[in-house]
Amino acid sequence: MITVALAKGALLQDSIIRCLAAGLDFRALVAKGNRLLMTHSPCGRARALLVRNADVPVYVAYGQAQLGVVGYDVLREHPLEVAQLVDLEFGSCRMAVAVKASSGYRCAADLPAHCRVASKFIHCARDYFNALDLPVELIQLQGSVELGPLTGMSEAIVDLVATGRTLRENGLVAIEDLFHSTARLVANPLALRLDQGPLRQITDALASATVAAHGGQKA
Repeated sequence: MITVALAKGALLQDSIIRCLAAGLDFRALVAKGNRLLMTHSPCGRARALLVRNADVPVYVAYGQAQLGVVGYDVLREHPLEVAQLVDLEFGSCRMAVAVKASSGYRCAADLPAHCRVASKFIHCARDYFNALDLPVELIQLQGSVELGPLTGMSEAIVDLVATGRTLRENGLVAIEDLFHSTARLVANPLALRLDQGPLRQITDALASATVAAHGGQKA
């Protein structure tokens, strides 16, 4: 039986819809009053684990799940040895540098050297500013990073942006993108090598469901 790690939160509903289109029914995970952390698809081919977003690649890398659905941002922030198989093309957002709209900064290079930048995504932010050769002091926050510039704790933030509404409502503006993120299907590399067919069948079904969901146009 194939185990699929699914992320709680924003990606879960679309993950379950895409799995259902591929013949895997994990809707019990979003049923009203559900407290299940694991459910089996009625087809008998697979089961799903409900885990935190950042834990998806951990379960896959260590072999407790052969497949997982997780945002590309998580893969960039927590690099582990997993195989990226399919861009599932939902959960679209971007990792961006944002500042107060009144700051006068128009691009990341405008930020002063050694300024403070708040983020949940410390590794992504560090790689980005290192590539710019701009030394900054990174402050790791787990909550609302938008408060960094609003309170004066930081000059800028690095965070995920979808519609930009939260930034606008808090007087912030995105000035530069680091990368675009969507949900990705990942796999355990050893499981792929040892696969006798079942894993490939599910992977191909998810890839086909993704193409169908986008009008038959391949990404």
